[in-house]
Amino acid sequence: MNCRHLISALLLAALIGGAAILTNSPVIVVSSAANDQLLYFTSTSLLADDQRVVFLSDRSGQPNIWLRDLRTGRDKQLTFNTEGFLKSYVYFDGLPYRGFGRASVSVDAERGVIYFIQGQKICAVDTNGVQRVLAEYPTNQMTAFTHVSADGTRLCVPTIDARALDGDKILKGRLGYDIDARVQKEHLVSYLRVYDTATGKEILCEPVTNAWITHVQFSPRDNHLILYNHEWCADSGIRRMWLWDGKRHIRLRTEGDGRNRNDWTCHEMWERDGSAIIYHGSYTNGPTYIGRVKPDGSGTVEIALPKNWDRYGHFTVGHLGELVTDGCYVVPSDPNRFGGNWISVLRVDWAANKYDWQPLCPHGSSWTSQDSHPHPIFNHAANAVYFTSDAQGQRTICRVEVLP
Repeated sequence: MNCRHLISALLLAALIGGAAILTNSPVIVVSSAANDQLLYFTSTSLLADDQRVVFLSDRSGQPNIWLRDLRTGRDKQLTFNTEGFLKSYVYFDGLPYRGFGRASVSVDAERGVIYFIQGQKICAVDTNGVQRVLAEYPTNQMTAFTHVSADGTRLCVPTIDARALDGDKILKGRLGYDIDARVQKEHLVSYLRVYDTATGKEILCEPVTNAWITHVQFSPRDNHLILYNHEWCADSGIRRMWLWDGKRHIRLRTEGDGRNRNDWTCHEMWERDGSAIIYHGSYTNGPTYIGRVKPDGSGTVEIALPKNWDRYGHFTVGHLGELVTDGCYVVPSDPNRFGGNWISVLRVDWAANKYDWQPLCPHGSSWTSQDSHPHPIFNHAANAVYFTSDAQGQRTICRVEVLP
């Protein structure tokens, strides 16, 4: 059974299970005998024309960056890594300071430049395969997800003292100790490193003590504003989400009005116009929620979701007030695992505290590793959603049209 047939079967099973009737089915846009997947969802995987997809594949025997032209169906290999993969956040079993940074890829969609880390080198490659080295990050630092500014002039590379990831025992995809606890006890430091993409010059190295930073995102409208996180922190209700405005570190979620430090908070993302940040999580002993806050920490709005919609997933943005997710939504026929089974679109009226939830299709992914997470994203036109699925065993990239 190929992926398309399997997803069709999943749709039928979901319909029998009581979900709303769907009019669109997902189609496969990238597939091979190997594993093909979207980039991590804090970066787009689509170039500005929505006709070319940047993706990761191990079809060469090692993880590398590839480009698919959706008009011709042709693939082009852009990097030629032969050294395995780099040890970093999520990929704890990688090689220290050597290999391809599987978590490191971010795309300048307008200019067609892809940034990535190879060993200790911070690199760029264009759609013609022309590569250059921008800079090197220091020894005794570990990296995570990068982000390029909307105007293409700056690249943010978060690092942390290597001691934070100094362990070999891996349990269920995690190191065998509490990383945040070590960071707090030993006062380890993360750094917001910003590089000029033209010259490679490091123009910012902002230390953040007692923090493990893994997610960074420039504001779409202001390169001086950097959204960042404290990863896997014990009190994520108040310590997960932060913003650096060039002078201050602003906490974006505080206690009060039903919010608690022990709430789970995750996956913060900028609205496309930079007016606010969306996020999601679950209340202590309560339901899951979606939230929105302004960059200065004001104007918080949180909306609780139905009881038992508790499947793990991600949320990211389309047009203003529009979200896509691979989590939360549940029907009786869904597989019994911690992650969600559906790609859904939400249209949220934040002022009225209400939303319209539209399930598009099951994705069929197993959630057995970071790479098999669907990580859905809208295209730039926000009329289609792309996601990763390993429904047939190996990973493929699928697209589903957004219903009106």
